[in-house]
Amino acid sequence: MSLAYPPLSSRLDGLQSSAIRDLLKLTSRDDIISLAGGLPDPRLMPVDRIAAASEATLADRSRLQYTESAGWGPLREILAERESARLGRPVPVEEVFVTHGSQQALSLLAEVLLDPGALVVVEDPAYVGALQVFRAAGARIVAVPLDAEGMRVDLLADLLARGERPALVHTVSNFHNPRGVTMSAQRRAALAELAERRGFWVIEDDPYGELWFDRPVPEPVATHSRNVIRLSSASKILAPALRAGWMVAPEPVCRGVELLKQGADLCGSALTQQITADLLADTEWLAAHVNTVRSRYGERAKALVSELRTRFGDRIVSTDAAGGMFVWADFTDGTDTTALLPRAVENGVAFVPGAAFAVSTDYRHSMRLCFTTDEPETLAEAVDRLHRAIG
Repeated sequence: MSLAYPPLSSRLDGLQSSAIRDLLKLTSRDDIISLAGGLPDPRLMPVDRIAAASEATLADRSRLQYTESAGWGPLREILAERESARLGRPVPVEEVFVTHGSQQALSLLAEVLLDPGALVVVEDPAYVGALQVFRAAGARIVAVPLDAEGMRVDLLADLLARGERPALVHTVSNFHNPRGVTMSAQRRAALAELAERRGFWVIEDDPYGELWFDRPVPEPVATHSRNVIRLSSASKILAPALRAGWMVAPEPVCRGVELLKQGADLCGSALTQQITADLLADTEWLAAHVNTVRSRYGERAKALVSELRTRFGDRIVSTDAAGGMFVWADFTDGTDTTALLPRAVENGVAFVPGAAFAVSTDYRHSMRLCFTTDEPETLAEAVDRLHRAIG
């Protein structure tokens, strides 16, 4: 007997599963070197330090209760101190909100800031998680391209001059996912000035800002305007399983997010928030740990870029990978990366075709490569397999 279920919400119309998540299912075989993921290296996660913090938390049963919807108070205080130093101004605890990863913050903000049909400006190529959120919110999405200095803020200004009125602009300002570039200091100031003058929100998504290799990133966009909502996370510097993300936003925005979060999950995990607080508060240990992660990722990034340029020559143009987790590469000889992927998998290597991140440009000659989980010699073998797949 066939079952006929009642209809599902129309909000699901047009939504698709993340191509990257689906790809990870296909490339989890041990014989494949996967450059497709966007995962931190588990070997660099501070397991012993997390275990010690867990034991300390579990020693007090009262700390296993529900916590506040906005997050465990001491963690918010630590984050307020960290963000105050980063932004160069006092950030009150009331403007710090802890979420289940920064992706939840993005999802809740879309509900707070967007009405159906509202205009959202994203970067092209775009962070896939942001596209999923904004499409689910029923937003109208317009893309602004990136170059080596990040978002083309001049083209955003042109868009505004033509009469477009965005509700918000989303940017991954540091070591962009997937493009790998970092927005220049001048463009950050210009974006903030546009937000103030034209009256729109900016969501500055910054999960990678601490993973610089050669020099620190410029001041956050949020330094220049209170219209900028800043998102960050402990996933890339500690461990994704802690699911500790946060946002810094004006108090009315935080109150709106709190109302929606109460309806979604009441509150986050007090256990993992206390563990995260323990690690973030130990500033001497944390600085040494992050320096180790930077050093190892920097070696791998440079190895991958060097191998690409050695093996492919002028057939590929790639980013230099000054930080973060990704290299973006463009084939100059017309190679279609979506068509290439099955041959690459047959040869034991995987990547994400540029089309997975496309908004208004197809990026069919581009690919995103993640270097974080493999040593230089493995990355060299991956590039060799990719070269064999092309033939």
